[in-house]
Amino acid sequence: MLLLGPTGSGKTPLGELLEKRGFWDMKCLHFDFGQQLRSSVVRQRTPLNREEIAIVRGVLRDNALLGDEHFSIALKLFRDYLSLHQAGRSEIIMLNGLPRHEGQAEAMNGSVDIEAVLELKAAPDVVRERIRKNSGRDRRHRTDDTIQEVQRKLRLYELRTQPLVEHYRSRGVRILSYDVTVETTAVEIRSWLETQKPAKKPYAQEE
Repeated sequence: MLLLGPTGSGKTPLGELLEKRGFWDMKCLHFDFGQQLRSSVVRQRTPLNREEIAIVRGVLRDNALLGDEHFSIALKLFRDYLSLHQAGRSEIIMLNGLPRHEGQAEAMNGSVDIEAVLELKAAPDVVRERIRKNSGRDRRHRTDDTIQEVQRKLRLYELRTQPLVEHYRSRGVRILSYDVTVETTAVEIRSWLETQKPAKKPYAQEE
């Protein structure tokens, strides 16, 4: 399942809660790509080589996105994550931050099948107020929440990431959309998500 939403909409708190409690009577693994990037350059065990680590450090230093020419790094981190967690069909993998646009979605073909998209919808004024109030309780130590940076992220999301909804819809992928307010919590979204449980257990491989 791909988790989409603009900055401040509550993706990471939701992903963490779903990993802790699961949903649809299944376990959940939350693949937070941003967190994986950050940890890949500081942890003792990393799947990246020295050149790739240098590239990631530059991306983190400049608060930039990983370029398409280096997308193999993203795939390497994702595959390593799946291996470390021994992920199988008994878990839902919640992708947060990957893919970010249609080019990356195409590049991931063959590595993962997106079977559902969960879109957290939040208007710009709602996003700004959620960030100001730290509604998700996850932004206390963020250094990239300046007005200019939030505006840049919102524009980038609208132009490149939000179109993934129609990209996957056109391919028959189930789209789940939730309207986030300033006070919306991860617990509320999870409770709503439970009501969207499909009749047939998702992601089950036919015998």
